[in-house]
Amino acid sequence: DGPPPQAIALKALFQSHHAIFFSSPEYNASISPFLKNTLDWVSRVKADGEEPLAAYKNRVFAIGAASPGGIGGMRGLIALRQVLELGLGAFVIPDQIALPGAMQAFNDDGSLKDERMAGMLKKVVAKLIDTSARLSD
Repeated sequence: DGPPPQAIALKALFQSHHAIFFSSPEYNASISPFLKNTLDWVSRVKADGEEPLAAYKNRVFAIGAASPGGIGGMRGLIALRQVLELGLGAFVIPDQIALPGAMQAFNDDGSLKDERMAGMLKKVVAKLIDTSARLSD
């Protein structure tokens, strides 16, 4: 009956941040059913007098994917961007990252082996932070 408590908590977490980075696996050229269901449930949580989709408004999103395949989850990012922007009215920066060969892409400490990919990730995160700072001024 009503949104799950986890959706309510996640919406509060969204609203406590100005910038959010989603990293999503690709699932048959789309996003996983779990992620889609989660995003949809968060969209249904609404306080009295609050605008619809409030969790997705007044903040900035960035997206990325990692996949064992050669295109790094790019097809899933297209679907994720569509859900966030068109379905939920979120502002998603154009910069994104798709990491191919994810099974071999990381060092034991979790860092990326490929310096070029690490640089791309840093660029996306820096753009997310910069855009959020500019919009929250």
